[in-house]
Amino acid sequence: MPPKLDPSATDDDFGRFIHAVPGILAVRHGLEDHRDRALDLLEEATQRFSMEFYIRPFLNRWPDETLARLDRWVTHDNYHVRRLVSEGTRPRLPWAANIRLDPLVPLRFLDALHSDRTRYVTRSVANHMNDLSKLAPERVVQTLGAWRRQTQQTPKELAWMTRHALRTAVKRGDPGALRLLGYDPDVPINVIAAVSPAPVRIGDGFTLDVTLTAQSDVSAMVDYRIVFHRPGGRSGEKVFKLKSVPLQGGERSKISKFHKLKSGASTFTLHAGPHRVVVQVNGVDRAELAFDLVD
Repeated sequence: MPPKLDPSATDDDFGRFIHAVPGILAVRHGLEDHRDRALDLLEEATQRFSMEFYIRPFLNRWPDETLARLDRWVTHDNYHVRRLVSEGTRPRLPWAANIRLDPLVPLRFLDALHSDRTRYVTRSVANHMNDLSKLAPERVVQTLGAWRRQTQQTPKELAWMTRHALRTAVKRGDPGALRLLGYDPDVPINVIAAVSPAPVRIGDGFTLDVTLTAQSDVSAMVDYRIVFHRPGGRSGEKVFKLKSVPLQGGERSKISKFHKLKSGASTFTLHAGPHRVVVQVNGVDRAELAFDLVD
């Protein structure tokens, strides 16, 4: 094997794709008849190139034996091996084969790994929790709250992990996630919003102006959704971040943003017709605006 990745690094040290070959061999030749030797190989190989794709067939074929191995790797002295425990068990790992494991089982690994001092590991833990928030949002909020009370991770790093773990839940307006981040969805906040110009041409864009007021001091997380027109009467939605602001009771806070509506994007096609902008504050829809998109 090539030399191990730099043990003094703490992040962004993924390795080279050419070193994925041992993972392929471990699955092809070790899954059925040489399980333990294959897992030994993955332990060594992941210190050269991440093996998260290749541990998943073992979780499906030998769940108990593989989980027992992961229990040992949680305290491994190499952070790439520790990261593999979190990354390899993600319920929705991008581009990877599904695993039949109960998605709550790996929480015991995350409980141990959340206090890791390596960002490569804690980013994986946060991404894993974001995956899980789509399946068990209440459990994710409970777990993140418990980690905060345990104080095993530095406050700054845990705050970053919490925001990263709840990013999908926040876009969804999940009340528990918002409260954990300090944004109360039940606090009255008045919103006045406007979109200009009208109509909006494909390839140009619009300016969204939002004015916020509250009776008492409160933290406000402001997002907006665009409801896109689709042929045949269908519609599609996408959430965009605007700004998080502290509101002083009785004072106005103004936010503006220009949103470009690109033409000919490869991932998203715009269609002329009626569109809407929904302003969301602390997960609650507070204002809705309509505009026409024209060719």
